[in-house]
Amino acid sequence: MDNRVAVISIIVEREDAIEELNNLLHEARQYIIGRMGIPYRLKGISIISIAIDAPQDKISALSGKIGHLKGISAKTAYSNVITPAEGGTDD
Repeated sequence: MDNRVAVISIIVEREDAIEELNNLLHEARQYIIGRMGIPYRLKGISIISIAIDAPQDKISALSGKIGHLKGISAKTAYSNVITPAEGGTDD
């Protein structure tokens, strides 16, 4: 399956959900290009952006799992950059 480049935007409203979020991101570490987190202390939330290069089903699954965590919301934006998965061919 081909890989896509995407960004998952995450807003954390409950601090007690961070450990479970980090576990999900750790499981997807092979696909993650980079991560940026911004604590917005005035509002008591954290804003996280994850840049990812993975098969679309992996991105969708990760985003869905994140979005089902209590106190966390997530949205995904896909680029039009599609590349063969490592070991794949350019057929």
